[in-house]
Amino acid sequence: MTWLALVLALLLEQFRPVGRGNLFYGGYRGFAEMVERNFNAGEYQHGVVGWTIAVAVPAVLAGLVWGGLYLLHPLLAWLFGLGVLWVTMGFRQFSSAFTGVADALKEGDLDTARELLGGWTRESTRTLSENEVARVAIEQGLIDAYRHVFGPMFWFVVLGPAGAVAYRAATILQLKWGARDRRLGGRFGLFAERVAAVIDWLPSRITAASFAVVGDFEDAVYCWRQQAERWTSEAYGILLAAGAGAIGVKLGMPLHQDYTVKFRPELGLGEDADADMLASAVGLVWRTLLFWLALILLVTLSTLF
Repeated sequence: MTWLALVLALLLEQFRPVGRGNLFYGGYRGFAEMVERNFNAGEYQHGVVGWTIAVAVPAVLAGLVWGGLYLLHPLLAWLFGLGVLWVTMGFRQFSSAFTGVADALKEGDLDTARELLGGWTRESTRTLSENEVARVAIEQGLIDAYRHVFGPMFWFVVLGPAGAVAYRAATILQLKWGARDRRLGGRFGLFAERVAAVIDWLPSRITAASFAVVGDFEDAVYCWRQQAERWTSEAYGILLAAGAGAIGVKLGMPLHQDYTVKFRPELGLGEDADADMLASAVGLVWRTLLFWLALILLVTLSTLF
């Protein structure tokens, strides 16, 4: 039943995608802002309390609803789980931006590609070259594929609807509180940043290993072992290094942003990033998804016989 819910959620999301500004996410962000207003006094321990409340409330609520529906009828609980998956995961939450950048690069329209990438990453892209746009798009695509597909899938399989809800809440808080306070030197969001690294530790490595299995295994493992630790985020460094090695592309490296140079370590091996390599990245993600679904199906069938 878990496998069927995953497949149907992915299909449903293709036809009725949940947009970035949807009611569920908007409501949760409002709840997170309320928690921060009441608990952010600038100290680390306040962030611990705020994060616990902001994650535990929706996760426990999801678990209670699922449990109550299961007592009424297992099918009702399954439908609820399907709805949770539809909200918490899906390609369409980032794929339209990725496709737009790829199409603009293929047509030679660098300005449009820059504009679409900037709206997607929410960073300055006005002075990026074509190669830099392609690199950043592949990097953001691999990270978003993990955050919106493989991360929620993993925690749903492990902990059910409550796990998927907790994971999505934790990623929102990491971006909303953790990344902000890491950049500005605040302390309230440090716990959100640190616990996100713990939550991502296992699923990010399983995803990176899957990239290696469905791509160039030798290069993916080499890049993972030799390059990943140089990235600022351990989990994302592993994902990007393994993904770059799996498709044979160079990622990372310096970026020309706002007429300055942003120095970043080199990841991957092989060719320079371009529009064709964006297609290779999409293929890697889809092969990995099919690989996961096949494994989950085999495990499910093995428990039935």
